[in-house]
Amino acid sequence: MTPVNEDHRDLIASVRALLTKHAGSAAVRAAMGSEPGYDPALWSLLCEQIGVAALAVPEQYDGVGAGLVESLLVVEELGRTLAGVPMLGSAVLGVQAVLLSGDTEAAARLLPPVAEGAATLAVCWAGPDGWDTPGVHADGDKLTGTAHYVLDASTADTFVVVTETGLFEVDANAAGISRRAVVTVDPTRRLTEIGFSDVPGRRLGDRDPADVTARLREIAWAAVAAEQIGAARRCLDLTVDYTKSRVQFGRAIGGFQALKHRMADMYVLVESAESASVAATAAVAEGSPSAAEDVWAARLHCSEAFTTVVSEMVQLHGGIAITWEHDAHLFFKRAHGDAQLFGTPHRPLAPTA
Repeated sequence: MTPVNEDHRDLIASVRALLTKHAGSAAVRAAMGSEPGYDPALWSLLCEQIGVAALAVPEQYDGVGAGLVESLLVVEELGRTLAGVPMLGSAVLGVQAVLLSGDTEAAARLLPPVAEGAATLAVCWAGPDGWDTPGVHADGDKLTGTAHYVLDASTADTFVVVTETGLFEVDANAAGISRRAVVTVDPTRRLTEIGFSDVPGRRLGDRDPADVTARLREIAWAAVAAEQIGAARRCLDLTVDYTKSRVQFGRAIGGFQALKHRMADMYVLVESAESASVAATAAVAEGSPSAAEDVWAARLHCSEAFTTVVSEMVQLHGGIAITWEHDAHLFFKRAHGDAQLFGTPHRPLAPTA
């Protein structure tokens, strides 16, 4: 995302420098095979040195009070490395869900440790067919059902459970909760099924559940779009660098006109998708009347751009790109996972006259 002020430039530079040092390819691969699915030490550094988990937390809850834009700048940088820390699931979606509930008592209790990096949240939402219908149902204050595709659930301290009647807070270690790791195409992102069997929950706020979930979906799509831009730009950079060094017929392959054209097309896709992502983030952060439309456009265009760019990356790298040792396959898998995460618009094309 293009920084709009000096503070944004400093934030991006700080996050990128830390990730360059601590979240290289070897570190990401080691983390994705670990029990939590990410590197807790990296998350601690990001929280302690930069305060990434506190960015969107208001100051009255011990946060930085910056906002959603700044949080998504961090999400974009994480997309460049595929580091699976609980930024998206906890510091973005979890924090926003609590704030959207309007429950100030719960926010005062839950958000300070999240801002500090001492605790994490996980949003339990999707049913077996996706995010349109919650997988957990409330009978009074008792929760039953299964939340699918939950991000950052394996180490979460608190679940924020989305039901058709509202949001609920649940202790992640409460009796009646079960966890099952989900086998996905993307090994860099850990998803979990969380089962609830007559589990007591605390209702969060009294706002219209439909409005809350609609807003949460907009935030989720804007966040994924930002991540896709970071990952797509990294794929473009890796491809350009490779074609400068790979020699065939006595010259670097990047000098061949046909490959120049393909990389130019990749560049145009990334730039146009970034514009869509920036517009969506700004609209959601400002509560613009056009937010739903802007996020809808970003969701479609950024998914298509990332998928196309990473496919070109694989082709232009040749045989090395389909080996386990090269990171191209990790970006390829993230592209296909992100394209489905939090669902897609029901009408991807405008109706014809």
